[in-house]
Amino acid sequence: MLNTILFDLDGTLLPMDQDAFIHAYVTQLCRRYVPCGYEKDAIIKALWAGTAAMVQNDGSCKNEDRFWAAFTQQLGDPSALRDSIQSFYTEEFNAVREITTPSKLPRQIVNTLQDKGYQLVLATNPLFPPVGVQTRLSWIDLAPKDFSHVTTYDNSTFCKPFPGYYQEILKTIGKSPEECRMVGNNPLDDMSAAKLGLDVYFVTDFIENEKNLPTDAFPQGSLADVLTWAQELPCL
Repeated sequence: MLNTILFDLDGTLLPMDQDAFIHAYVTQLCRRYVPCGYEKDAIIKALWAGTAAMVQNDGSCKNEDRFWAAFTQQLGDPSALRDSIQSFYTEEFNAVREITTPSKLPRQIVNTLQDKGYQLVLATNPLFPPVGVQTRLSWIDLAPKDFSHVTTYDNSTFCKPFPGYYQEILKTIGKSPEECRMVGNNPLDDMSAAKLGLDVYFVTDFIENEKNLPTDAFPQGSLADVLTWAQELPCL
């Protein structure tokens, strides 16, 4: 019986365009660290090298370790940057909020499911430290405490769409695929959960579909539709 809902964050619970987010994120990162003596192009190159290393992670170590190993290869000793990354995500990073679309729906959806007894998981691609996820959640009046588990780069050893990412979540929360529904806006990263037996729901407000994959086979609708079916779910 369905008792657990997994949510993607960017473009799903957090209404935004992914390209605009990346541009704003990189702009703020460079604004913070170029004055510290790092070259803009070097920062960007190191960031994408670290991100690629996490996306390709095979489960042998934490994504955090993959990121900083690749980052260091590109930029050298990143200790000054790494020591201040916490403050970056609570200060400059907040400016990225400007490219998002404010909505009360995420809070309403979470409240509805919590009141009905469903377990909630934030299944955001674990490319950020916890503080980076916490800040993005705050933009939609949510917090990590609203979820029983939040995937971040320091507690995950895979990324979407690898099956290991979802298997790791299921093991952590002690659930079978049949008990879970994955809600997301990317047919590759999010809907791949269906291959493991999870129910899925495709959110169409801000679709991410770089490979132009077909989406007709997935149950789908807007974030407002997610609230509607959350309201229609039985209480547990």
